[in-house]
Amino acid sequence: MSKLRVLVGVKRTLDYMLKPRINPAKTGVDLTGQKMSINPFCDIAVEEAIRIKEAHKDRVEDTLVVTAGPSASEQILRQSLAKGIQRASLIDVGDKELEPLSVAKLLKATVEKEKSNLVILGKQAIDDDAHQTGGMLAAMLGWPQFTSASKVAFEGENVIVTREIDGGAETLSSPLPAVITTDLRLNVPRFANLAKVMKARKAPLGKSTPEELGVAIKNRLQTLSVEEPVSKRQNIMVKNVDEFVKTLKELKAL
Repeated sequence: MSKLRVLVGVKRTLDYMLKPRINPAKTGVDLTGQKMSINPFCDIAVEEAIRIKEAHKDRVEDTLVVTAGPSASEQILRQSLAKGIQRASLIDVGDKELEPLSVAKLLKATVEKEKSNLVILGKQAIDDDAHQTGGMLAAMLGWPQFTSASKVAFEGENVIVTREIDGGAETLSSPLPAVITTDLRLNVPRFANLAKVMKARKAPLGKSTPEELGVAIKNRLQTLSVEEPVSKRQNIMVKNVDEFVKTLKELKAL
């Protein structure tokens, strides 16, 4: 059987436990002084790569976690190393905003450089909810893709993925190489112990730039406005039809 070279793409986002605040210009989320963490779906991708490595020790040749972002993104790379990923690499883009297409191009260049044959990504990031990077990457590589995976297994040279669909589950199979995007039900990410966290702080990280990978960062989208969600109205109990009609008129819903 062919060896597995697993690449995991991750993203640094606002911690999922925090409530986002819109910036004064209403062009995005205000991240000033906010806690940043690994995107939850990406954390699931990291966990799945580690489980594959543990279950197929003789077959997994390499596990690599990659992120594109500022130098502060090293935090989530070291977190992944502490959990069990073998190598980590930062694509330093400084303060540039990245759209899914640019991320897919950077990952494609990294996949080709590292000769990876299995890519695992979170199905979406909780900041932009674009849900696009995995599909774009698979299309650029010409690889099959499995979206919203809830179970991953291997049978010979094939990867078998189960994904939840309306009213049931769908199981798909394809030979490697492949791209997988993870859903919440795939696994529960582990916590790294203190000793491994301390060791990961000193671990070497690979570093590159978009220019070194031959990728030009170009944004094609413009955010016109970001608004707070409309607050839910409280339920109102009415005694009869007349009161119901009166209430609708008062709310200007009739």
